[in-house]
Amino acid sequence: MSEPFPILPQVDAALRSAAERSGASLACRPGCAQCCVGAFAITQLDAEVLRSGLAHAPSAVAERILHRARLSRERLCSTFPGDPDRGLLFTLPEHHQAFEQFANDEPCPLLDPATQTCDLYHDRPVACRTFGPLVKDADGHLTVCELCFVDAPAEEVARCEMDQGWRSQEDLLIAASEERSGLHGATLVAFALAAEPQDELLLRRTSQQRSPRV
Repeated sequence: MSEPFPILPQVDAALRSAAERSGASLACRPGCAQCCVGAFAITQLDAEVLRSGLAHAPSAVAERILHRARLSRERLCSTFPGDPDRGLLFTLPEHHQAFEQFANDEPCPLLDPATQTCDLYHDRPVACRTFGPLVKDADGHLTVCELCFVDAPAEEVARCEMDQGWRSQEDLLIAASEERSGLHGATLVAFALAAEPQDELLLRRTSQQRSPRV
């Protein structure tokens, strides 16, 4: 899709380039779902893209994603480090520390438990597109999945860093998405998909022709 996230092609191109340079050192394969277990923050732009993807998914796929998202939301509400009613993380300073020990065994609602693959792979969050390859975090430190680049020579690791030149554009798109939704800050996949009122909206599955995706 080109809207509301026109940088997705850039992100995916950067990922392909990093994957080609990484070769066998990049362990990411269909069925490897270690990074899909444990709560992770997503942006409101990610949430918007996910809801759009869910609206265009086949009815059976959308219904099972929503079912998993509702169950996950119910499990996480009582200890949610933020505002569970709005699904916003980190509404108090102490929530950042609490998040480190929060829901570390919780599977992502998008994860198909049978195939161990993502049911909305095309619309997955940016965090999912950048986990695995070698990337720099906000502090400039190189990070990588623990399953990747095992025993790789330092020179090989250095040449495999994923380009993130699209980040400044992402920031602008996140701000625009937050303005549209009225929600400012990070959330979780379960809360993005199963929160009211979009929960009821996304349940409306009819036999009408869906609008084509860009």
